Amino acid sequence: MTTENTELMSLVYTSTASAPFRSSALDHLLAQCRALNGAREVTGMLLYRGERFIQVLEGPADVVRRLARTIGGDPRHRDMRVLIEEPIDERRFEDWTMGYRTLQSEAADAPAGFRDSFADLEESDERSTTLRALAELTLWFRVRAEQAARV
Repeated sequence: MTTENTELMSLVYTSTASAPFRSSALDHLLAQCRALNGAREVTGMLLYRGERFIQVLEGPADVVRRLARTIGGDPRHRDMRVLIEEPIDERRFEDWTMGYRTLQSEAADAPAGFRDSFADLEESDERSTTLRALAELTLWFRVRAEQAARV
């Protein structure tokens, strides 16, 4: 399959794990997603914190929509909420069939004025806040991926 002349789209969702994920279960999920996504020409990012997922999927629109329906029916999580579904001209995660990071839980001693982009994505219904939080998390993710590649 090739994405030439096929509309690309990005879909971002949040969901809650039905049960806490152990590291081995996450590793298995990621291996499965990466293999399937590579074959489907889907790229993206998965973030996990405190039994909450935020995932970005990008690829051919029909494939991403079908994948989102499949994910929505997966019993390993619940309360799936699509935050963004939009056409895109280029991929943000073209190098990752599924980039992944675990985020630390919110720091109880966060400095005054600290804003939590992960929470912003989960809690906001305003498109501008959602897009800003996604941009911040994308930048955060890329910086960490580049740092890991240099090590």
